[in-house]
Amino acid sequence: MIEQTLWERQRSAARDEISRTALGLFLSQGFDATTIDQIVTAVGVSRRSFFRYFGTKEDIVLGDLVARGGVIAEAVAARPPDEGPWEALRAGFQSGAETTMPDVSAGLALGKMLSETPSLRARLLEKRLRWQELLVPLIAARLADESGTANLRASAIVASALACLDAASEAWIASNGATDLAALYDEAVAAVRS
Repeated sequence: MIEQTLWERQRSAARDEISRTALGLFLSQGFDATTIDQIVTAVGVSRRSFFRYFGTKEDIVLGDLVARGGVIAEAVAARPPDEGPWEALRAGFQSGAETTMPDVSAGLALGKMLSETPSLRARLLEKRLRWQELLVPLIAARLADESGTANLRASAIVASALACLDAASEAWIASNGATDLAALYDEAVAAVRS
Protein backbone atom coordinates (compact mmCIF):
# COMPACT_ATOMS: atom_id res chain seq x y z
CA MET A 1 0.00 0.00 0.00
CA ILE A 2 1.36 3.40 -0.99
CA GLU A 3 1.19 5.98 1.77
CA GLN A 4 -0.04 9.44 1.01
CA THR A 5 2.23 12.37 1.61
CA LEU A 6 1.24 14.99 4.19
CA TRP A 7 0.27 17.33 1.35
CA GLU A 8 -1.96 14.67 -0.24
CA ARG A 9 -3.66 13.94 3.09
CA GLN A 10 -4.25 17.66 3.70
CA ARG A 11 -5.62 18.11 0.20
CA SER A 12 -7.93 15.12 0.62
CA ALA A 13 -9.12 16.39 4.02
CA ALA A 14 -9.82 19.86 2.58
CA ARG A 15 -11.73 18.39 -0.37
CA ASP A 16 -13.76 16.18 1.99
CA GLU A 17 -14.58 19.14 4.25
CA ILE A 18 -15.71 21.28 1.33
CA SER A 19 -17.80 18.39 0.02
CA ARG A 20 -19.45 17.61 3.39
CA THR A 21 -20.22 21.27 4.06
CA ALA A 22 -21.60 21.85 0.56
CA LEU A 23 -23.77 18.72 0.67
CA GLY A 24 -25.17 19.85 4.01
CA LEU A 25 -26.05 23.23 2.50
CA PHE A 26 -27.53 21.63 -0.62
CA LEU A 27 -29.72 19.33 1.42
CA SER A 28 -30.89 22.04 3.81
CA GLN A 29 -31.57 24.87 1.38
CA GLY A 30 -31.56 23.27 -2.07
CA PHE A 31 -28.89 22.86 -4.71
CA ASP A 32 -29.85 25.84 -6.87
CA ALA A 33 -30.36 28.09 -3.83
CA THR A 34 -26.85 27.38 -2.52
CA THR A 35 -24.12 29.60 -3.91
CA ILE A 36 -20.42 28.94 -4.14
CA ASP A 37 -19.93 32.02 -1.96
CA GLN A 38 -22.04 30.42 0.77
CA ILE A 39 -19.99 27.24 0.55
CA VAL A 40 -16.62 28.96 0.75
CA THR A 41 -17.80 31.15 3.62
CA ALA A 42 -19.08 28.14 5.56
CA VAL A 43 -15.81 26.24 5.02
CA GLY A 44 -13.53 29.25 5.44
CA VAL A 45 -11.70 29.01 2.12
CA SER A 46 -11.40 31.34 -0.84
CA ARG A 47 -13.24 30.91 -4.13
CA ARG A 48 -9.87 30.23 -5.71
CA SER A 49 -9.24 27.40 -3.26
CA PHE A 50 -12.71 26.00 -3.97
CA PHE A 51 -11.95 25.85 -7.69
CA ARG A 52 -8.70 23.98 -7.03
CA TYR A 53 -10.82 21.10 -5.76
CA PHE A 54 -14.02 21.38 -7.80
CA GLY A 55 -14.71 22.75 -11.27
CA THR A 56 -18.40 23.33 -10.57
CA LYS A 57 -21.03 22.91 -7.85
CA GLU A 58 -22.24 19.83 -9.72
CA ASP A 59 -18.81 18.23 -9.30
CA ILE A 60 -19.27 18.28 -5.53
CA VAL A 61 -22.27 15.99 -5.85
CA LEU A 62 -21.13 13.93 -8.84
CA GLY A 63 -17.36 14.28 -8.81
CA ASP A 64 -16.58 10.69 -7.90
CA LEU A 65 -18.91 9.17 -10.49
CA VAL A 66 -16.22 8.74 -13.15
CA ALA A 67 -13.95 7.10 -10.58
CA ARG A 68 -16.82 4.86 -9.53
CA GLY A 69 -17.24 3.90 -13.18
CA GLY A 70 -13.62 2.77 -13.12
CA VAL A 71 -14.32 0.61 -10.07
CA ILE A 72 -17.30 -0.93 -11.86
CA ALA A 73 -15.23 -1.56 -14.99
CA GLU A 74 -12.48 -3.23 -12.95
CA ALA A 75 -15.06 -5.44 -11.26
CA VAL A 76 -16.62 -6.41 -14.61
CA ALA A 77 -13.17 -7.17 -16.05
CA ALA A 78 -12.40 -9.41 -13.06
CA ARG A 79 -15.57 -11.50 -13.48
CA PRO A 80 -15.25 -15.03 -14.94
CA PRO A 81 -14.95 -14.76 -18.74
CA ASP A 82 -17.80 -17.19 -19.33
CA GLU A 83 -20.22 -15.21 -17.15
CA GLY A 84 -23.04 -13.52 -19.07
CA PRO A 85 -22.89 -9.79 -19.73
CA TRP A 86 -25.95 -8.97 -17.58
CA GLU A 87 -24.56 -10.91 -14.62
CA ALA A 88 -21.13 -9.31 -14.98
CA LEU A 89 -22.67 -5.83 -15.08
CA ARG A 90 -24.79 -6.51 -12.00
CA ALA A 91 -21.72 -7.68 -10.11
CA GLY A 92 -19.87 -4.59 -11.30
CA PHE A 93 -22.66 -2.31 -10.10
CA GLN A 94 -22.58 -4.06 -6.72
CA SER A 95 -18.84 -3.46 -6.51
CA GLY A 96 -19.32 0.19 -7.38
CA ALA A 97 -21.84 0.46 -4.55
CA GLU A 98 -24.48 1.58 -7.05
CA THR A 99 -27.12 -0.80 -5.76
CA THR A 100 -26.45 -0.38 -2.04
CA MET A 101 -26.89 2.63 0.20
CA PRO A 102 -25.21 2.43 3.61
CA ASP A 103 -27.05 5.53 4.86
CA VAL A 104 -30.60 5.34 3.53
CA SER A 105 -31.66 8.84 4.59
CA ALA A 106 -28.60 10.50 3.03
CA GLY A 107 -29.01 8.38 -0.10
CA LEU A 108 -32.66 9.36 -0.39
CA ALA A 109 -31.94 13.04 0.08
CA LEU A 110 -29.16 12.92 -2.49
CA GLY A 111 -31.32 10.93 -4.91
CA LYS A 112 -34.19 13.40 -4.59
CA MET A 113 -31.82 16.29 -5.15
CA LEU A 114 -30.42 14.60 -8.27
CA SER A 115 -33.87 13.90 -9.69
CA GLU A 116 -35.18 17.42 -8.96
CA THR A 117 -32.19 19.42 -10.24
CA PRO A 118 -31.89 19.63 -14.03
CA SER A 119 -28.20 20.64 -14.00
CA LEU A 120 -27.34 17.64 -11.82
CA ARG A 121 -29.32 15.26 -14.03
CA ALA A 122 -27.49 16.57 -17.09
CA ARG A 123 -24.10 16.08 -15.44
CA LEU A 124 -25.14 12.61 -14.26
CA LEU A 125 -25.97 11.62 -17.83
CA GLU A 126 -22.65 13.03 -19.02
CA LYS A 127 -20.73 10.97 -16.48
CA ARG A 128 -22.77 7.85 -17.22
CA LEU A 129 -21.73 8.18 -20.88
CA ARG A 130 -18.16 7.84 -19.64
CA TRP A 131 -19.22 4.62 -17.88
CA GLN A 132 -20.52 3.34 -21.20
CA GLU A 133 -17.16 4.02 -22.83
CA LEU A 134 -15.47 1.96 -20.12
CA LEU A 135 -17.98 -0.90 -20.06
CA VAL A 136 -18.85 -1.51 -23.73
CA PRO A 137 -15.45 -3.01 -24.69
CA LEU A 138 -15.58 -5.29 -21.64
CA ILE A 139 -19.05 -6.53 -22.51
CA ALA A 140 -18.22 -6.85 -26.23
CA ALA A 141 -15.36 -9.17 -25.28
CA ARG A 142 -17.90 -11.46 -23.56
CA LEU A 143 -20.12 -11.77 -26.64
CA ALA A 144 -19.51 -14.30 -29.36
CA ASP A 145 -18.99 -12.25 -32.49
CA GLU A 146 -19.82 -14.43 -35.47
CA SER A 147 -21.90 -11.62 -36.96
CA GLY A 148 -19.45 -8.79 -36.28
CA THR A 149 -22.00 -6.93 -34.14
CA ALA A 150 -20.47 -7.43 -30.67
CA ASN A 151 -19.94 -3.69 -30.14
CA LEU A 152 -23.49 -2.86 -31.18
CA ARG A 153 -24.94 -5.54 -28.91
CA ALA A 154 -22.62 -4.56 -26.06
CA SER A 155 -23.64 -0.89 -26.43
CA ALA A 156 -27.31 -1.86 -26.25
CA ILE A 157 -26.78 -4.08 -23.20
CA VAL A 158 -24.74 -1.48 -21.29
CA ALA A 159 -27.17 1.34 -22.12
CA SER A 160 -30.09 -0.86 -21.06
CA ALA A 161 -28.37 -1.86 -17.81
CA LEU A 162 -27.72 1.78 -16.98
CA ALA A 163 -31.34 2.66 -17.80
CA CYS A 164 -32.42 -0.16 -15.47
CA LEU A 165 -30.16 1.25 -12.78
CA ASP A 166 -31.74 4.69 -13.23
CA ALA A 167 -35.29 3.25 -13.22
CA ALA A 168 -34.52 1.27 -10.06
CA SER A 169 -33.08 4.36 -8.39
CA GLU A 170 -36.18 6.39 -9.24
CA ALA A 171 -38.45 3.64 -7.89
CA TRP A 172 -36.32 3.41 -4.74
CA ILE A 173 -36.66 7.16 -4.20
CA ALA A 174 -40.43 6.99 -4.85
CA SER A 175 -40.70 4.23 -2.22
CA ASN A 176 -38.83 6.46 0.23
CA GLY A 177 -36.16 3.81 0.53
CA ALA A 178 -38.61 1.13 1.65
CA THR A 179 -37.80 -1.20 -1.24
CA ASP A 180 -34.44 -2.88 -1.77
CA LEU A 181 -32.55 -1.10 -4.55
CA ALA A 182 -30.83 -4.27 -5.77
CA ALA A 183 -34.20 -6.05 -6.02
CA LEU A 184 -35.60 -3.11 -7.99
CA TYR A 185 -32.64 -3.27 -10.36
CA ASP A 186 -33.17 -7.01 -10.83
CA GLU A 187 -36.86 -6.41 -11.55
CA ALA A 188 -36.04 -3.72 -14.12
CA VAL A 189 -33.52 -6.00 -15.84
CA ALA A 190 -36.03 -8.85 -15.89
CA ALA A 191 -38.55 -6.53 -17.58
CA VAL A 192 -36.05 -5.49 -20.23
CA ARG A 193 -34.89 -9.05 -20.88
CA SER A 194 -38.40 -10.58 -21.08
